[in-house]
Amino acid sequence: MLITHEGRSPTVHPTAYVAPNATLCGDVRVGAGCRVLFGAVLTAEGGPVEVGESSIVMENAVLRGTRRDPLILGRQVLVGPTSYLTGCRVEDEVFLATGSRVFNGARIGTRSEVRINGIVHLRTVLPADSTVPIGWIAVGDPVRILPSEDHDGIWAVQKPLDFPGYVFGLDRPAEGESLMPGIADRFGRSLGRHSDDEQV
Repeated sequence: MLITHEGRSPTVHPTAYVAPNATLCGDVRVGAGCRVLFGAVLTAEGGPVEVGESSIVMENAVLRGTRRDPLILGRQVLVGPTSYLTGCRVEDEVFLATGSRVFNGARIGTRSEVRINGIVHLRTVLPADSTVPIGWIAVGDPVRILPSEDHDGIWAVQKPLDFPGYVFGLDRPAEGESLMPGIADRFGRSLGRHSDDEQV
């Protein structure tokens, strides 16, 4: 399904294949020889999504461009099933295995691998030829790659990266208060812009 969002429509190179139940919304550009498989969602939420030549987006993956950070995939990238990428840049020949997560402002260097359920956190820079092991978390710049059970080590790097401020423009709440009313209001209004979308 191709959907116009905020006056921008997806473009798909004639040699690319997009499955009939994949969804491309807004300023999404799918390059030559690409494959976007069943149930994948590529949505430009204020910033473009670009899929480079001969890249593959597997089943039920979600790729989201944001106003602050477009989503850019280089050439010959594989995005595994159920992966989630938002507002990040992925260079050429990168393997993102099933269930991988790559967050806003992150950059993944050429020939890197993020293995099953690996995470590349907000504003993290993963150098070329890096590997994030199964279920591990890459965080920071310079990057630290840590096991998920090392919460204290991850949080020490993650907290100053300011997820609520960077992604939602909100201050971190005081102890005992919730960030969710602010997120629900701000993010809800942003997503409400889809009410005028039209199928191409």
